[in-house]
Amino acid sequence: MKNLVLLFLFPIWCFSQTSHQDLELLLEQKNYVKAEALATPIVTNNPTDLKAIELLGDAYAYQEKWDEAMEQYKKLTILKPKVANYHYKYGGALGMKALSVNKLSALTYLSDLKGAFLTAAALDKNHIETRWALVELYMQLPAIVGGSMTTSLKYAEELEQLSKVDGYLAKGYIYEYDNEPELAELYYKKAIHVGGSLTCYTKLSEFYEKQDQPEKAIINIEEAQDKLQRNALHYQLGKVSAEYNVQLSKGEACLKNYIKNYSPEDGVPIAWANYRLAQIYKNKNHKAQALEYINLAIKELPEIKVFKEEREIILAF
Repeated sequence: MKNLVLLFLFPIWCFSQTSHQDLELLLEQKNYVKAEALATPIVTNNPTDLKAIELLGDAYAYQEKWDEAMEQYKKLTILKPKVANYHYKYGGALGMKALSVNKLSALTYLSDLKGAFLTAAALDKNHIETRWALVELYMQLPAIVGGSMTTSLKYAEELEQLSKVDGYLAKGYIYEYDNEPELAELYYKKAIHVGGSLTCYTKLSEFYEKQDQPEKAIINIEEAQDKLQRNALHYQLGKVSAEYNVQLSKGEACLKNYIKNYSPEDGVPIAWANYRLAQIYKNKNHKAQALEYINLAIKELPEIKVFKEEREIILAF
């Protein structure tokens, strides 16, 4: 009898393990629809399979099906209420749902949203992602519904204890949001000094762009390129050059380098580099070259509206 039971259980166990691996692979491949289709019957037939439920929630979340994702993540918080990451994912889905509706409707999600993140933070003193979520939440909420820079800074301090880089980036974000550019710049620079990652440099470059300081952004990008040697930075410099009409020859060279050395890991499709080159040639009053590159961009990604708008601008001058 024992052997008979094992014969029945073993294939089920193998199926479950294999299915989890298949689901994870599909999510890595960004095949979210197929992952959802595979995960749904597994969850239906195994309603306590935590991994399958989480992966189904992830498949929904990647597709921005926030109601469905919330349902799956909520199940996890009920089945395993002491797991911080389940509360964090539930809170994240609630937050994205709140952003997708009007402000009045969003308020109905606020209590559960805060509760999920605060529970995750209490359960895991080392959960960095939750503290980031709380930093952003308390900065973005109006004071009338609980927003507080002081509370946001409290979680930034907790982040700094866990990771100086994250703490400095969080403080940079807070002070930038609060329109204190000198302090924001200070903390973004501290993050670069301690971490020196592409993310750190990107945050400072984006800050300079928002402050309408493209020359500083370019200097920062060049420093990052010297240290990190990332092709993606060629695009970033070219983008700043094109958008702000500065250092056009340098921007042109960087974008051509980006295209020459492009790989999917660089993130931004080549079409966007061609679009930026079109902008640069337009700024140089080289209409024929501008048209050549904007036509390339449209051919590669014909659905992008700004490409077609740029073509009309080029044709008009």
